[in-house]
Amino acid sequence: MATSSVAFKSREDHRKQLELEEARKAGLAPAEVDEDGKEINPHIPQYMSSAPWYLNAERPSLKHQRKWKSDPNYTKAWYDRGAKIFQAEKFRKGACENCGAMTHTSKTCMDRPRKVGAKWTNKHIAPDEKIETFELDYDGKRDRWNGYDASTYSRVIERYEARDEARRKYLKEQQLKKLEEKNTDPNGQDKPSENAEDEEEEEDDDDDLKVDEAKVDESKQMDFAKVEKRVRTTGGGSTGTVRNLRIREDTAKYLLNLDVNSAHYDPKTRSMREDPLPDSDPNEKFYEGDNQYRVSGQAQEFKQLNLHSLEAFDKGQDIHMQAAPSQAELLFKNYKVIKEKLKSRTKDSIIEKYGNAASEEEYPRELLLGQSEREIEYDRAGRIIKGQEMMLPKSKYEEDTFVNNHTCVWGSWWKDHQWGYKCCMQTTRNSYCTGAAGIEAAEASADLMMANMARKEAAEETPVEEKEKQLATWGTDVPDDLVLDEKRLAESLKKEDERKKEERDERKRKYNVKWNDEVTAEDMEAYRMKKVHQDDPMKDFIY
Repeated sequence: MATSSVAFKSREDHRKQLELEEARKAGLAPAEVDEDGKEINPHIPQYMSSAPWYLNAERPSLKHQRKWKSDPNYTKAWYDRGAKIFQAEKFRKGACENCGAMTHTSKTCMDRPRKVGAKWTNKHIAPDEKIETFELDYDGKRDRWNGYDASTYSRVIERYEARDEARRKYLKEQQLKKLEEKNTDPNGQDKPSENAEDEEEEEDDDDDLKVDEAKVDESKQMDFAKVEKRVRTTGGGSTGTVRNLRIREDTAKYLLNLDVNSAHYDPKTRSMREDPLPDSDPNEKFYEGDNQYRVSGQAQEFKQLNLHSLEAFDKGQDIHMQAAPSQAELLFKNYKVIKEKLKSRTKDSIIEKYGNAASEEEYPRELLLGQSEREIEYDRAGRIIKGQEMMLPKSKYEEDTFVNNHTCVWGSWWKDHQWGYKCCMQTTRNSYCTGAAGIEAAEASADLMMANMARKEAAEETPVEEKEKQLATWGTDVPDDLVLDEKRLAESLKKEDERKKEERDERKRKYNVKWNDEVTAEDMEAYRMKKVHQDDPMKDFIY
């Protein structure tokens, strides 16, 4: 139950608040409004609508459920790497003794240690670095590429191009060296080729030398199918790991569709079951998901073979798919042949007993297509001039049947989650229709009920006022307009003194006590005047 976080002053206020909330849920009272003027749903649970005590909420609100704590100091910026702010010409007090910069000390200096520091040479003073202090937000702390300068990527390209150029040059030198060794003898004389076969062998050797440049010195790609054994692992035993499961030139599955709501990709098994591009042209797609492989080709036949072997083993046959695959496949073929023979035999027996409707005469075209040669002529108003209109088939249920003098069917009227008749607005199924008079009587009855409820509420409020007046008279607070009789007050004081004496002396208390519950205002005033107050410092000296 949703309640506000404001503390209630009394049980009466709490009860009124609960009644108000029940009325809001029933739609009889308007919903509460928060600080921004928005209505609060009365069906929100209390643990969500009540604010924490430390927020000191004075009125109901849902502000504590929103993102109310935000720090403007957070940023996604990064340090200005390598920026300088000031270039000094002389050494300054408190600067680094090695390079002369003011932004760090000699212990944290990143320059090369000089033989004689700038403090003593007073030359080649290093500029001061730009020092920035800011707090990163959640995304900034976890951004791997925060502060990355894309212009530095050109250096990476230049380094790789230089490596490829050196590799091509080295391969060319090795090829020339190989050719010189084959074309010269040990004495340094040329060795001419004798026939065409020798020339062909030389060409084959040249082709062997022309290896793939992209795979030279790349052992990880040259033997991607190699299985390595790791022995003495923490778990014991040996495990085999495959280096690669796909060709590096192929596009990764998770890059085919970058939408987060597309097919799910499992990075552990490198599997994507659904089609990442379901709306594209099927003739242009080369990958339709891993599930496509399971329902295409011989996958279905293999599933049926496994299922047949399992069912046959459960029925007592000595068959195992992994132990004897040839036997299992042969038995499966025999099973399919026997099944087809049984199916054809059953079909022949049914045709022989009941006949074949497909081989008999064809049905008339009028029955198949619902057409006939009957001609019907209509005028401009849609009336039939010539011929007879086709009768529409009726439902097997009764339609437009009115009972108990009703002019509308049951269910033609709806009110307060109940069905009824529209003609008399009655919700009783077997009631007799009363027409407009019944509607007027129902409205008058509703008005009379509302008037009775208002009268009852007014009658309930009157005793409350009388009770308050009575409480004001008999309570501890005496109203200002209360008038007391002096004689009756003196008699009440004497009676109160006698009562107190009897309380002090137990021996004077009588056996036959007469009880009287009639207490007047003067008796109450005498009781107040003779009452002993606990805070009175002289209470012990009264008697």
